[in-house]
Amino acid sequence: MYSDLAEYYDAVYSGKKDYRKESDRIVGLARRNGRSGGREWLDVACGTGQHIRYLSPRFRCTGVDASPQMLRIARRRNPGVRFVRGDMRSFRLRRQFDVVSCLFSAIGHVNTLSALRRTIECFVRHLKPGGVVLIEPWLTRKTFFAGRVHLLTVDTPDLKIARATYSMVHGSQSILRMHYLIAERGRGVRHTAIREVSGLFDHSTTLRLLRNAGLQARFLRRGFLPDRGLFVGVRPVVPPNRPAPSRSRR
Repeated sequence: MYSDLAEYYDAVYSGKKDYRKESDRIVGLARRNGRSGGREWLDVACGTGQHIRYLSPRFRCTGVDASPQMLRIARRRNPGVRFVRGDMRSFRLRRQFDVVSCLFSAIGHVNTLSALRRTIECFVRHLKPGGVVLIEPWLTRKTFFAGRVHLLTVDTPDLKIARATYSMVHGSQSILRMHYLIAERGRGVRHTAIREVSGLFDHSTTLRLLRNAGLQARFLRRGFLPDRGLFVGVRPVVPPNRPAPSRSRR
């Protein structure tokens, strides 16, 4: 979905996500919780740049994503915004931001506990003192159910898509087997099968990792999608070192 099928990503999720409304809410959270006072926003796993489309009029945005195909679309959508190809576990931009966001459950793609720890530590390295981290998690072991089937369709005059999904669980990971059948005017019909693996992390585990990384973190049950929620973490503002009091001479 993030490489060969990237051109269909927005069509698949069109009408299923309100990027403007989500952006308004995370801006409100960032402003209420942030103490860094700046306007630098980093969106990690930015995809096709839909959130940045609504964030960039209010913030100086940078996007990071591992997929060159997704970044190509994001650049077309958001001219003038800086986009960087990078792995969320290890990217290095050599600068810090007032807000670091990772939305639409992209954090689940790291899929192991050690990778989740490295990812959170990477976010914090790029965060200013007083800055805010906003993470929309994937499902947990309790909210992900194996054996379910789901059908998603896109029906426009020139494009028809049917995606059939079967869900499985292997240890602490979810596995989605997805089959795409795509018919497009002038391009014929194609079929693609995808196996998507994500980590099933308990909220308490993610909170612990956020706090271990130095953030004051909490979990908000009301997120953007059912059973997902939202993590908000703030990097404390470290007071400057005070000089030791001088000793009086006698």
